[in-house]
Amino acid sequence: MTAAALGTAPAAGAAPQPIGRCTTTSGAVLAVDFGHWGGPVYRSCGTTPTTGYALLNQGGWRTTGTGHDGPAFICRISYSGHKGGTAYPTPAQDDCVLTPPASAYWSYWHAGPGRNTWTYSQLGAMLHEPKPGSVELWTFGATNVEGTEGRPTISPDQLRAHNTAPIGDPTPTPKDTRTAAPVPPGTGTGSKPVRPKPTPSAPAATPTPSPSPTGSSAPPSPSAAATRTGPPAAAAPGDGPKVVDAAPAADTSRDTGSALPALATGALVLLIGGAAVLAARRRRTER
Repeated sequence: MTAAALGTAPAAGAAPQPIGRCTTTSGAVLAVDFGHWGGPVYRSCGTTPTTGYALLNQGGWRTTGTGHDGPAFICRISYSGHKGGTAYPTPAQDDCVLTPPASAYWSYWHAGPGRNTWTYSQLGAMLHEPKPGSVELWTFGATNVEGTEGRPTISPDQLRAHNTAPIGDPTPTPKDTRTAAPVPPGTGTGSKPVRPKPTPSAPAATPTPSPSPTGSSAPPSPSAAATRTGPPAAAAPGDGPKVVDAAPAADTSRDTGSALPALATGALVLLIGGAAVLAARRRRTER
């Protein structure tokens, strides 16, 4: 549990990107498993260098700390593109005042570039710096402090980017809409125009479908399939969690922790201020 709690260093900035912008050597893939509440595993892309905390607080992602440990301890996670930005666990499940128990908290895992095994983070999210091409995973449940029990059920290769170059252009180049001047057909180098000879068009051949055992036309060969232009899909997890690509979304309202410490601090300020006022009045009366 200490992996999610430790760390007070300032977070480096991160810029959210479409998942296709992450590659095997650039960007970091963030994955959050909402399976404890029946949701999928969302994955998104962020620029590096950054920190795990900054990666989890951009592009629609937000975290909530605890009143006892502050924002460095990740108590709740929300994504504005999932369930209207509901943060989990909900306040009814955990008030995020005290440190959550080891049986129900967000554990933090990462896998370096090209690695297909998870490492339980020994640093807090504010201190860990993901490497370009790495994968970060947050999963909720029971994980012991050594990270030997309650390990993720999904592999890093099912989440990481497998493309070697970014897919898609984040800043499309404007198209040239100017129209070229028409050129007269058959214009030659002499004084008289050269008329092009008409080319007889051949009759279109009618393709004859190859009969299949059921009498229907055979499906096209794999070589005739259209080339995929979107981001590569994650490796099929079989019976594992469903993986959904999370596009950068609008940011949700920031919630850094429980309101009780702030209320307690405000009450203490009022008490101190009231005591100071009473002391001043008493000094004036005694004169």
